[in-house]
Amino acid sequence: MKKYLTLLSLLFLGGSLDLFAQSEPESALSVWQAMDSNQLSLLIILGVILGVIVLLLILMIYLMSFIASVLKKENPSLADEPSWLDTFKERFVTGKVDEAYGADEKAKMMADHSYDGITELDNFMPPWLQYVFIGTVVFGVGYFVYYTVLGTGLTGLEEYQEELRVEAVAAEMRQASNLASIDENSVIFDESTGALAEGKSIFEVNCAACHAQDGGGGIGPNLTDAFWLHGGDIDDIFKVVKYGVIEKGMVPWEDQLSPAEIQSVSSYILTLVGTTPANPKDPQGEIYEEVPSDDPANALTDSTLVAFSN
Repeated sequence: MKKYLTLLSLLFLGGSLDLFAQSEPESALSVWQAMDSNQLSLLIILGVILGVIVLLLILMIYLMSFIASVLKKENPSLADEPSWLDTFKERFVTGKVDEAYGADEKAKMMADHSYDGITELDNFMPPWLQYVFIGTVVFGVGYFVYYTVLGTGLTGLEEYQEELRVEAVAAEMRQASNLASIDENSVIFDESTGALAEGKSIFEVNCAACHAQDGGGGIGPNLTDAFWLHGGDIDDIFKVVKYGVIEKGMVPWEDQLSPAEIQSVSSYILTLVGTTPANPKDPQGEIYEEVPSDDPANALTDSTLVAFSN
């Protein structure tokens, strides 16, 4: 049974050589994390099937060994003939150990490596170890030519830079996807400089005609006081801008503005709260007082929110 385990060990060694290959920009861990439940289930099923196949192969080899030993006992003439596995092992695994060592123990000694009476033995190198050594030499030469002579392969620094580039592109795609999916349930008050500048530009182009440049109101209500007609939270303003108030002349902007742009202009409108317009319109609606939010991103501190509608 020992010789069969040796064969299986060699097969395992050959299958594990891919560990020395260059890693791809996308690691195995990220690929694993990207799998959904169906893919993971399929992978587990394939692993179980592969395990069953390996067990069946081991059982088959064991049965073949057992049958061969029984036949040799019943027919002694077969005992002198080496099996295919013995031939394979002798050629590729163990080699002809007896012939290599010889009968004389002194034949294994290396006279030029004797120090203080300690003699080094010229032990026989089994074929599998020779093949591994030759394989490492071939791999090393190919690696040197591929990465140094031809310059085709990426160096470690180049792979790192490529991973950074790929991740930057992926981050932009994720950000664009998140911005495109903003609605009245996920909108937040974005007080970043870029968002407020964008919101101010949108307001001056599209909203100032009805609400005045400073938000004091005109055809539309005053956006700087403490009164609301349709709710005073960021999601309320987002809904009014997105869907409009048709009965009062407020058109919907969901076809002209992207979700990110509606969030920006809604955030800018909230910054007008508490300012002093040149010609403020009379209050409309009801006073809105901020309700404390568990999510700091959705809470506006030190201000009273104002209604926004026509």
